[in-house]
Amino acid sequence: MLKAMPRKTIFASGESVDGPMGINLMNSGAMLRWVAVRGGYHDWAVYAGPVDCSIDEVKNNGDKVYDARTIRNLVPCNQEAFKLYRQ
Repeated sequence: MLKAMPRKTIFASGESVDGPMGINLMNSGAMLRWVAVRGGYHDWAVYAGPVDCSIDEVKNNGDKVYDARTIRNLVPCNQEAFKLYRQ
């Protein structure tokens, strides 16, 4: 599915707490909006930002999520898809 998507497509999004039970970027306890975006090649990444930002604002200006457990909790995927995650 990832390879068939147009570049820069947001294919998943949601909200999560900034803490150990969520995304945990700065452990602020605030709510974050996150988006999963297909990259320019057959890769993808998850970005997070303040919940009051639009999904496009998070896509363009959000912080990239690097923690493997968090990524897989937000976007359930098989090992093949996870290997395409852009670090």
